[in-house]
Amino acid sequence: MNPASATDCLILRQKNVIENQTLETIWRACDGGWGAVCSLSRACGVPPPGCAPQQARRAGWRPSVRPAEPLASGRPAWSVAALVQAVAETLATRFANVTLRGEISGFTRAASGHCYFTLKDPDGGASLRCAMFRRAAALLASLPGEGEAVELRGRVAVYEPRGELQFVAESLQRAGAGALYERFLRLKAQLAAEGLFETERKRPLPPLPRCIGVVSSLAGAALHDVCTALARRAPHVRVLVLPSPVQGVDAPAALCAALAAAARRPEIELLILARGGGSMEDLWAFNDPALVRAIAAHPVPVITGIGHETDLSLADLAADLRAPTPTAAAELAAPSRDSLLLQLAQWARRASEGLNRRLEREGERLDRLGLRLARPAQRLAHARERLAGLDQRRRRALERQLQARAQALDRLALRGRHAAQARREGLAQRLAQLGLRLDALDPARVLARGWSRLEDDTGQPLLSIAQVQPGQAFEAVLADGRVQARAEATWPAVPPPTRRRRRP
Repeated sequence: MNPASATDCLILRQKNVIENQTLETIWRACDGGWGAVCSLSRACGVPPPGCAPQQARRAGWRPSVRPAEPLASGRPAWSVAALVQAVAETLATRFANVTLRGEISGFTRAASGHCYFTLKDPDGGASLRCAMFRRAAALLASLPGEGEAVELRGRVAVYEPRGELQFVAESLQRAGAGALYERFLRLKAQLAAEGLFETERKRPLPPLPRCIGVVSSLAGAALHDVCTALARRAPHVRVLVLPSPVQGVDAPAALCAALAAAARRPEIELLILARGGGSMEDLWAFNDPALVRAIAAHPVPVITGIGHETDLSLADLAADLRAPTPTAAAELAAPSRDSLLLQLAQWARRASEGLNRRLEREGERLDRLGLRLARPAQRLAHARERLAGLDQRRRRALERQLQARAQALDRLALRGRHAAQARREGLAQRLAQLGLRLDALDPARVLARGWSRLEDDTGQPLLSIAQVQPGQAFEAVLADGRVQARAEATWPAVPPPTRRRRRP
């Protein structure tokens, strides 16, 4: 095959087509790939991305892959690169536009803007590594959470350096929370109802702990990070390690046992629960309800440093303080010795400055007292004058006060006399009115006007014909005496006839 030239690139650009034979030549001239630096030194005068290699790269072009020469056995032998390329071409053709559904696990975003994660089935039966490059990731309104169910649209590809199957996502659409995440939310609601996540129950950390307990796996890097940070920041603090598995079905019970062992050590003033990063399945032991309750009921404050900053477990919510990483947990647990020494130096300097200021003030005060004692006769004369002035002011104030009180008493006496006289006149008028009403209501005066009062033989007044029977004896009380009588008959009173109005 002839070597590639700048003319080949220029011809392809003018034709605006991709010709396999010429592009294979350019491919080999570019050391087997479309790099950012063109090996033809841009002799065609067309800088990327307008040149033919860059056009072919965007179109996904790959050179035809053929097996190597047959071996002595007669069977063709493939190189690893050739086989991986052949598989990649087949998958790219067969699965160029695929919609994939599953649950997010281990989502991370690199500094370059690319996103990498694993998509798994809800039952955990299968998983697939996925990548979303910066241009597609920039279109996401928010990053998906751990265990969230999503639908991806993209293509199946092979990561050729390692020969790994991966899915290149071009878009992501949320399909609701996955089964594991739903279980997480149910446990969170259940434990929140028990009050385990309330802010009021969280305890403050000891400012200067002398002994810190660390619950972590001996095989993990988290324990090394915590111990390294504590040794660097606070070498004076004693560290007690309580080993426990942090992943697997036996991890929750082992972690609870480690917490119980820490509670039996009275020298431990603060406890760190640490684990490195991982997927939601890896960190599921820290969502166990028994472990969450043990953290909330622990006698000393608990700091959790589980996973990375984006990882959140129920143990983090129940802890007295949550750190984003194990190293951060160690930094929050014990202040740096250097910072403590610096703070002590600042306190000593402030105390020294305050003492010097106090000594200066007291010295000035003593100087003033000395000046005052140096002229006692003059000070005594001033004091006598001041005392005389105060006595004169006291006398004038007392006279004014006595005059004001005498005037007030005179006014009160005058008001009392007027009020008593008005009260007597009002009572006299009231008494006269009551006398007139009493005279008008006197029964004797009523009898004197011709009325009589009927009484039965017991002296009770007769008020109705229902109290009188024919032949019953009774007395009539008159103004000048009594009359005995007997009832012959009784009949009810007849109402007077109503008069009809004449029509006009």
